Amino acid sequence: MIVGVMTAHLSLIGITSLKGKRSIVKSLIGRLRSRFNISIAEVDHQDSKNIAVVGISIVSNDSAFIGRQFDSILDFMRKDGRFFLGQVQRETF
Repeated sequence: MIVGVMTAHLSLIGITSLKGKRSIVKSLIGRLRSRFNISIAEVDHQDSKNIAVVGISIVSNDSAFIGRQFDSILDFMRKDGRFFLGQVQRETF
């Protein structure tokens, strides 16, 4: 069993309320969860209006598959025009 873990920092520009931020983050989480069958949650900066950190995990028996999935997820997130993708950390155990 191989576990892949990734954290991604999102910069939300022009958001003036936590309600607006949560709307974007929850939408992103739902879309990623349904499209890629991953575990995902907002893991840090919940009280900040302009920053969000999401944690993603994948379990597989193939580390190459995990790498490809992470690449696809990052590409999907970069194409979303509602935020900018910042620092990304990936680990495989």
